[in-house]
Amino acid sequence: MRGDLQKLRVLAVDDNRTNLHILSVFLKRLGHEVVLAENGQEALDCFAERRPDLILLDIMMPGLNGFEVARRLKAQTTDTWVPIIFLSALNRDENLVEGLEAGGDDYMTKPINFVVLEAKMRSMQRSLSLQQRATESLKRLQAISDNVMEAIVTIDTRGRIVACNSASERLFGWLAAELIGQDVSMLVPEPHRSLHAQYVADYLHGGPAHIIGREREVEAQRRDGSRFFAELGVTEVHLDNSRLFIGVIRDVSERHRIERQLRDNAEQLQAYYDLTQTEQSLAMGLMQKQLHRSGLRDPALQYTVIPAEHFSGDVVAAARSPEGRLYAMLADATGHGLTAAISVLPILALFYRMTKYNRSVGEIVSELNHQLRESMPVGRFVALTLLCLDCKQCAGEIWVGGTPSVFLLDRAGNTVGTFASTQLPLGIVANDTLDCQSRSFAWQPGHQMLLFSDGFPECASPCGVALGETRILEAVAHVSPDQRFNALTGLLGCHLDGGQARDDVSIMLITCAEKMPRS
Repeated sequence: MRGDLQKLRVLAVDDNRTNLHILSVFLKRLGHEVVLAENGQEALDCFAERRPDLILLDIMMPGLNGFEVARRLKAQTTDTWVPIIFLSALNRDENLVEGLEAGGDDYMTKPINFVVLEAKMRSMQRSLSLQQRATESLKRLQAISDNVMEAIVTIDTRGRIVACNSASERLFGWLAAELIGQDVSMLVPEPHRSLHAQYVADYLHGGPAHIIGREREVEAQRRDGSRFFAELGVTEVHLDNSRLFIGVIRDVSERHRIERQLRDNAEQLQAYYDLTQTEQSLAMGLMQKQLHRSGLRDPALQYTVIPAEHFSGDVVAAARSPEGRLYAMLADATGHGLTAAISVLPILALFYRMTKYNRSVGEIVSELNHQLRESMPVGRFVALTLLCLDCKQCAGEIWVGGTPSVFLLDRAGNTVGTFASTQLPLGIVANDTLDCQSRSFAWQPGHQMLLFSDGFPECASPCGVALGETRILEAVAHVSPDQRFNALTGLLGCHLDGGQARDDVSIMLITCAEKMPRS
């Protein structure tokens, strides 16, 4: 053997035993495996049993001659090439032609020139080696093709399927053997099936390339008649002077199902959002009616409530009794949003009802706490500041439970009184545990009471720094009374710098007047 040429299994056929012996010795010396047959039928049997790589075939044999044996052998080897070299004493041209037409690949006359035979054997070895490598490459490509998820279908210019992979069988339900040779339109539902041949013909005659070189979504059909959406990409190739079209088909039914589900979900979410917006608008209307009472328009009062969400858990309220006493309340419910806003509604109605009867701060606090204990679930509570100013006596009373300290400011904006929280928020403990006793204080005309919820000092700047009470008090110091509220809201805006507070913010500034102001 020379180089890396493969060893061959050679079937030698001759009715002359001496010739067979000589061939066997010679071929074995060259390193080949030899199978011997003395007639045509024996040659066919040996071929079926041993599957040789090459055949040396005598022509003149009793029974089946070499030409007939060659014809039968070629009929059995349509998928592989097994070279046949005829050996014969006949050397006329017509014998050579007949041998080639019968399926022979080469021809040698007897007596055999073994130098020439050796050269022919090496030539056949090289050809068979090339065939083997091509076959192995084809198998690798086929294995890759069969293991991709997409169906790959190749058609010719007549629209006939010439090749397909295993994914095509899984996708369409047809066996590859059933697809090959059929018109590819069998994979397409009507009305495109009837028009497919015309599509191909138009393109081959210079028409537009509707799908060549691009991907598009089409409708395909399985063997059972069911239809599905597929993504199709078609590439044109030129091979052996012929034009072929390779289609890659991907089932996108699941993607369509998911997209459809997403659309349905989006529609449901939109409907839910619309319903929620309607309900929120209704709730907002009801809340506004409850929150914005006429008492908040008192000239002695300035306030703002900035919700972190659509609804605020911070609530401010104000009212004057028939005797002219000014009541003010700042409440901060647990959390924020609609849930927190609903938590403070029960105490609003009670606050306005009790102030009409000139009740003391302690009495109002007791009733508010009792109402919250009765109506609110465990874990919900309301921090509250409640004060009352008697303009005739220049005196007041205040109760603070859970809210930041309340500050009494003089005309110059200096702090002359601080009322820190000494009690629990409302709704936590019963009245027999809660100290509802208010604290009395006196004030001078022109003094102001500053109240705010914890969302004000705790609001953070974009870099995360809390505002703090110190800066709030500095903002109102040495500021004229009529400009202090603007100073407070300006401070808040500058500190947030366009950002949003994480909690509800409420601020209330009350001017202590000597006489009851006219509304």
